[in-house]
Amino acid sequence: MTSSVIVGEDEEDSFTKPLGRLSVFYYGVGHMLNDITASCWFTYLLLFLTQIGLSPRDAAIVMLSGQVADGFATIFIGELIDRFGHFKIWHAAGSLLVAISFSSVFGGCLPCSILHSTSLTIETLSYSTFAAIFNIGWAATQVSHMAMVNCITLNSTSRVALTSSRNAFSMVANLGLYAIALVVFGVSKADTKENTESQYRWIAYSCITVGCCFVIIFLMGTNEPRLRINLRESNRTRIPWAYWFRKILYYQVAMVYLLTRLVLNVSQAYLAFFVIDDLQMAQSAKALIPAIIYICSFVVSVMLQEIPWNGKRLKAYYCAGGIIWMFCGVSILLLPRSINSFMYAISVFIGIANALILVTAISMQSVLIGSELGGCAFVCGSLSFLDKMSCGLALYVLQSHQSATSPQVDVNIQHSFNFSVTRYGLGLVPAVCSFIGVVVTYFMELDSTILKPLCQPLLLE
Repeated sequence: MTSSVIVGEDEEDSFTKPLGRLSVFYYGVGHMLNDITASCWFTYLLLFLTQIGLSPRDAAIVMLSGQVADGFATIFIGELIDRFGHFKIWHAAGSLLVAISFSSVFGGCLPCSILHSTSLTIETLSYSTFAAIFNIGWAATQVSHMAMVNCITLNSTSRVALTSSRNAFSMVANLGLYAIALVVFGVSKADTKENTESQYRWIAYSCITVGCCFVIIFLMGTNEPRLRINLRESNRTRIPWAYWFRKILYYQVAMVYLLTRLVLNVSQAYLAFFVIDDLQMAQSAKALIPAIIYICSFVVSVMLQEIPWNGKRLKAYYCAGGIIWMFCGVSILLLPRSINSFMYAISVFIGIANALILVTAISMQSVLIGSELGGCAFVCGSLSFLDKMSCGLALYVLQSHQSATSPQVDVNIQHSFNFSVTRYGLGLVPAVCSFIGVVVTYFMELDSTILKPLCQPLLLE
């Protein structure tokens, strides 16, 4: 079964022409609210919950509840978008839900205040509930925004440019979070539970304010994709799920996307723990090292949008990023505390690798979808479902063993360190996932069509 977009020759030609700077810019900023809150989520949630008294296992339950809710929401929302369209409405509704619920995740236990209770069980249930609500809104915004790429243009190079722009602004969002965190942590002290909650509440409010400003820019500057409207008028508006399940490429792209998200999310969740607990670096390092990673990712993401893309280049760049991450993972596993400053150099290569694998992995979805726009939201939703479930389970398993004692291992006779869960989470898991991702990518068969690059450079004068 195949479907096509029924349009006139002139209109179809307009959909294959390269996009201009403003179109790519407006689309790229549309995920800023999701990105800045997700960065806070994966970087500080486990740290925040353990600082206010929850056990590592309870903190992992809160994280897992959000990931599970997010995973199932992506499937359900993806199906609704494929049936009814209206990407911008779903995006706006999801953003509103994110803005309302995110402050409740980091703003303290509301039911505890109402019930005047200090029960850890009630705290865990409260945080888990708000985490689930936040992730449902996050899923609605993510799926609608990702699926829009394929309905804005049929030009494969412009599709990669849109993805690259989104990734570039994701790096901006992450840097914005760490700038906010540095200010908040610098002007206030977390000497009590109430002060800790106050710190993260201000971070949450600031993130929401910044993110919502960019959501407004996106909604005002981006039109509802005409490709989707034309498709609905063709009476072939939806492709059954079974169509995708019969394609080998679907499973290959799903595996690569899942592994890529595991690399990024697990490493981000344990980066601060590793820098402070394992390497015993200065407190400023837990903001400086992530900042270096995201600056490097931003630069690479901007550079990637100028490349004329085809299937072979997608595979080559993904494999390059995966191999870089493998070397970084091994370096982290073997990095002794005595030369912890080497972590700054490792972070440069992590940033480069993150941009390479994320941009190309998401772009592989567009290659898979092609012009089959009646199922674009399902593809994005189903792959995101696998991502959320796998990341949630991986973090739960790792965090559940966080308190376990680790054996001492001698390195170069004079130095010793712990093979801790944190070190495994930041080094071993991303390295193994990168290796498997490279192997799967190598055997992919992707379309090799080369289309013209952007008619104007993105973000560059």
